[in-house]
Amino acid sequence: METKLIKINSLDNVAVAIQALFKGDVVDVEGEAFTLLSDIPAGHKVALKDINKDVPVIKYGYPIGAAKEDIQKGQHVHAFNIRTLLSESAEYSYNEEMAKEYVEEFLLDQKRWEGHVPAIQAYERKDGRIGIRNSLWIVPTVGCVNGIAKKLEAWGNETLGIEDGVHAWIHPYGCSQMGDDHENTRKILADLVHHPNAGGVLVLGLGCENNTMASFKELVGEVDTTRVKFLVAQECEDEIADSKVLMEEIAAEIRKDKRTAQPMSKLVVGFKCGGSDGLSGITGNPLVGRFCNELTAMGGTAILTEVPEMFGAEQMLMNRAVSKEIYEETVNLINSFKDYFVQHNQVVYENPSPGNKAGGISTLEDKSLGCVQKGGRAPVYAVLKYGDVASVKGLNLLLGPGNDIVSTTAQTAAGAHMILFTTGRGTPLGAPVPTVKVATNGNLSAHKSNWIDFNAGQMLDKDPQEVTNEFISLITAIANGEKHTKNEINGYAEISLFKDGVIL
Repeated sequence: METKLIKINSLDNVAVAIQALFKGDVVDVEGEAFTLLSDIPAGHKVALKDINKDVPVIKYGYPIGAAKEDIQKGQHVHAFNIRTLLSESAEYSYNEEMAKEYVEEFLLDQKRWEGHVPAIQAYERKDGRIGIRNSLWIVPTVGCVNGIAKKLEAWGNETLGIEDGVHAWIHPYGCSQMGDDHENTRKILADLVHHPNAGGVLVLGLGCENNTMASFKELVGEVDTTRVKFLVAQECEDEIADSKVLMEEIAAEIRKDKRTAQPMSKLVVGFKCGGSDGLSGITGNPLVGRFCNELTAMGGTAILTEVPEMFGAEQMLMNRAVSKEIYEETVNLINSFKDYFVQHNQVVYENPSPGNKAGGISTLEDKSLGCVQKGGRAPVYAVLKYGDVASVKGLNLLLGPGNDIVSTTAQTAAGAHMILFTTGRGTPLGAPVPTVKVATNGNLSAHKSNWIDFNAGQMLDKDPQEVTNEFISLITAIANGEKHTKNEINGYAEISLFKDGVIL
């Protein structure tokens, strides 16, 4: 009988439809045939046994909620008959033995790559880091100069002949902010100035903003003055003309740069999902998790964020903390974001989105247990605050919201050379770094081929290792500059910042 349903874990009492099924269809799971009592859209769940009211619904081997009512075998299981089990507080524990097992598995993977870590072609920077692009970035210190920045971007792309282009990362901030808001803006912008994918940067200010150029320079610290230039528009008679002179000087340095062979262990990759569906935790996220396992075993760096989309699956990450200290930092990461919701009179489980639910995700636990699979089985080696730059190799957890544009900006600022972005619903959004869109199903990949870079739906009918190898080849080609992501080709890239007082 053709496989139409997937039971992810032996403990599960639900299975996921990999195609649309209909009431009266006879289906088979693990050799047991039964009749569907409801229509089941693709990506949605069906009960494998009778589930009484208040009994946990199990998927991925973990509870994703509890039944609101009695659910019969063969019935559709979704938000209308499941309730979340999450609350604003939870008890966590550190399982040192389990953490040790993850580390031992990781060390075996490291041994497997020892002596033959693949090379990529990248730009080596003076500080030893690498860039996989060699662009000229314009970083405004304040939103008031956005128009100037965009005008300079257009001129630079028409005139300077920089292979990876000129990009102005405009935003509405830098003035009329106070406290943590203001400092977070400054930290993210300073991180962008130092990003290794930028061969050079023009920092463009107005002159009267809170984020003064003098204080921003102090925060930015030491730079290569041949590649990083500063201009205050109010101090110029003609800010456009003066900026063009500086950009031409920067471009002259960028043109000297050449790609050289660099170990993949220098690569920093962010992992993100948006517009998830019921297949995200079966195809796209596990595929990205496989890559995370390989990259970190090679000595590379992985960055996982979207803290609210860890709620309900956070203990899985805590079980992989390499030390009690990292475990405690992970607990603080989770609890601080829960406190953020509470302070703004919001419940922590106000998720998933309408699009997620349409795709088959019923509760935040359902979403989170799928989301965290992007981190594979890699041990957690570091926990980063918002605006921190990753400096520890291995899997890093980064404080950031679930909002796509804010979290991709945070990952970029943390040093990600590229971001692997899984999606079941589709999105054109891109970060300042190459953003690889990974579709969870073949329908999306075909329907939005102008957005999607890779079809992870292949995981359903091909050998997973074969698909993983194909995926690694794509990532290598993108890192080498041999291929560009759809968001790069289409010019779909922007930034946004995490503003306190707004739930994201």
